[in-house]
Amino acid sequence: MSRNPAPAMTTANPALQDVLQDAPAAPPRKPMSLQLKAGLAITGAIILLGLLAPWIAPHPWDTISMRTRFLPPNATYWLGTDEYGRDVLSRLLMGTRLSLAMGVSATVVSLAIGVPMGLAAGYFRGWIDEALMRGADVLMAVPPIMLGLLVLAVTPPALWKTALAVGFVYIPPIARLARSVTLSLANEEFIQAARARAESTSYILFREILPNAWPPLIVEASLRVTYAILLGSALSFLGLGAQPPSSDWGLMISEARSFLDRAPWIALAPGFAMCLLVIGINLLGDGARERLDPRLKARLGKA
Repeated sequence: MSRNPAPAMTTANPALQDVLQDAPAAPPRKPMSLQLKAGLAITGAIILLGLLAPWIAPHPWDTISMRTRFLPPNATYWLGTDEYGRDVLSRLLMGTRLSLAMGVSATVVSLAIGVPMGLAAGYFRGWIDEALMRGADVLMAVPPIMLGLLVLAVTPPALWKTALAVGFVYIPPIARLARSVTLSLANEEFIQAARARAESTSYILFREILPNAWPPLIVEASLRVTYAILLGSALSFLGLGAQPPSSDWGLMISEARSFLDRAPWIALAPGFAMCLLVIGINLLGDGARERLDPRLKARLGKA
């Protein structure tokens, strides 16, 4: 005895159809801007070269050969050689790792200290806010290069100390940004709901406010990486950062000062690389700001 199959449902609930028709469509994924693509390409290429430097460097970066001193760029030494006969390209590639490591390390130090300080100042307010922000104002009143010199003057120069000093210099702007974002979020409904649930202060700060504060902090951090690289290179140029025979870009430019008239390529190579890296990270930061902050994009569209 055969059983007839149940008829397929061909009509849906009219009320449900009306709800589905009235529901807003999912917003299309925003395409990456040209700035963001260019920043990713430039920064990604430099980071990749830095990571692969030990394997792609054409010559040992620290080998001294007085017979090959001051050779101009040629088929064997693409960027020439320095006063000790060392290959400039190999030293430039190895220096990429040092500059990136110093900039990222300094920014991590700034974020690790500045973000909690700004969250506390913006959330608790009162005397905590006054004490933290007035201290930040005092530090921001001192030029970054002078503050870095003061921090490094009491200890022997070393690259890791330079990273700590530069990170210390950029704590105040990170803290002020974190405070500003916290103040704008402190009275939002989801924060009020967390307080009504009797959530702990640490939960509200690090599970509610911090995730919503990351977009502007990420953009600011990308800019601080460029500032940290420039300041770290300046300190190395002055002899307070990396020490010979390191291939730090600032130190390479410092060592090439005496030979600009006869071998300008020694200083031009790290100088150009530094400019290219800063441009790439700035483009990356600007593109990320437009993508992560819809309000900024709307303002730019109206302008």
